[in-house]
Amino acid sequence: MNTEKVAEHIVNWLLEYATKANVKGFVIGVSGGIDSAVTSTLCAKTGLQLLCLEMPIHQSESQVTRAHEHIEQLKNTFKNVTSIKIDLTSSFENFKQIVPKTEPSAQVDLSLANTRARLRMTTLYYFAGLKDLLVAGTGNKIEDFGVGFFTKYGDGGVDISPIADLVKSEVYELASYLNISKTIQNAQPTDGLFGDDRTDEDQIGASYDELEWAMQMKSENKTVENFTGRELAVYKIYSHLNNINQHKIMPIPVCIIPERLK
Repeated sequence: MNTEKVAEHIVNWLLEYATKANVKGFVIGVSGGIDSAVTSTLCAKTGLQLLCLEMPIHQSESQVTRAHEHIEQLKNTFKNVTSIKIDLTSSFENFKQIVPKTEPSAQVDLSLANTRARLRMTTLYYFAGLKDLLVAGTGNKIEDFGVGFFTKYGDGGVDISPIADLVKSEVYELASYLNISKTIQNAQPTDGLFGDDRTDEDQIGASYDELEWAMQMKSENKTVENFTGRELAVYKIYSHLNNINQHKIMPIPVCIIPERLK
């Protein structure tokens, strides 16, 4: 990948899109992870307004620290960057008290994890509307179009997706080129939605390098008969998640009414 040219292309694309949309810039949730660090840096390089939001909900101290340090680095480098910290923990806890009580289960845990992401999306759009900004998404190609590893109308609820055509290894290449802090580059990827130290790999069952390989194999129309051992296991993981998450990956289905019925 021609990293410099890719970065330049994304920055120009962001600038052109925002100019045509007649907005002042972008708002982005900064989590302390590699994807939001790269995306926020690219947005900052447009010269348009960039509002970085920290939105912890029972977040681990390491994630909070990485996010804060990255934002401070951006603000020290780019005069167009501002930030606000909104601790959404109390809002999340209030929500849990308002909804009917349910017996603890993995399904409840997942629903609450997705609720965290949707609270953040609501906050991003509040400030987007208030300040005439676009919500910039941070999803990469594996998450958005491979295994659907995002929350529908949570971190998947955005106006633009600057890095969604880049797989994770390419995001790391950009991070190195953009001088993202080593602390962020070396951190294990995590969505941070469960209030513990589980990583993306823990949840998915495969690393991003493995998922990139499986995505490539799928594009080459390979089948389970082509693989054994760990490769077979990873290919099955990818294929299963890609299949069950098509409702996230594909556009919202629209029921088309035949003309004869109108």
